[in-house]
Amino acid sequence: MIKRIILYCLFIGCRLVLSAQLTYGVTGLLHAPSAEMQADKTVMLGGTFLNKEITPAPWKNNYHTYNYFLNVTFFPWLEVAYTCTLFQSQTVGITWKVEAGKFTNQDRYFSARIQVLKENQFWEYMPAVVIGTSDPYTSTGNGRIAPVGGNGYWSRFYVALSKFLPIAKENVGIHASYLYNERKQYPLNGLAAGITCSLSFLPDLRIIAEYDTKDFAAGFIYLLFKHLHMQVELQRMKYFTGGLAYKIYLKQ
Repeated sequence: MIKRIILYCLFIGCRLVLSAQLTYGVTGLLHAPSAEMQADKTVMLGGTFLNKEITPAPWKNNYHTYNYFLNVTFFPWLEVAYTCTLFQSQTVGITWKVEAGKFTNQDRYFSARIQVLKENQFWEYMPAVVIGTSDPYTSTGNGRIAPVGGNGYWSRFYVALSKFLPIAKENVGIHASYLYNERKQYPLNGLAAGITCSLSFLPDLRIIAEYDTKDFAAGFIYLLFKHLHMQVELQRMKYFTGGLAYKIYLKQ
């Protein structure tokens, strides 16, 4: 009985370390979605260094960049974020005028996530389910659709599932999702998956491995002093992307 209580406490304690997907400014894995949600009335302020290998066109294979974001979980089932990504260009539209090393513009977009089913809601092995989107639609300054095709630069629509299993003293999360968009230069239309592991002897650390429909990646997150969220990712096991976010809990 005592062992069960200890394992249960470890399980609950590990669950407090939630992944904030800093590349999009929302809850998730490193770059792939998950069905986790932040605690009700959590606010996150953060920023990320984005390796050029992880960015969609027009950045890809061009230059590294950065983002910054504001994220609010209004209800336990609803999360909304506003994210800005820096451009090295004077015109975001038909004609690109890149000034190397100078960020002269930015791309802005909203993200939304809705949890339609909670983990274990109806039976013991039921996964959590979230539907979400980032940057669903973007037009240029003259009202025309961005020429790179269909949706916004960071556009994605997805449904994600997550299930956590206590294995020995550790907490292992299994995550799967399906992503879709209509972009021509950065299409998303396939399955993504990931595994997370929270260690009982270091509960503020979470190790993550994932496939985001395009690349494999590994990394970790660390929650320092219950507020400072740090994330490190190695895309294709070699390209670094990382950032920081500060969490504010408006509801205890």
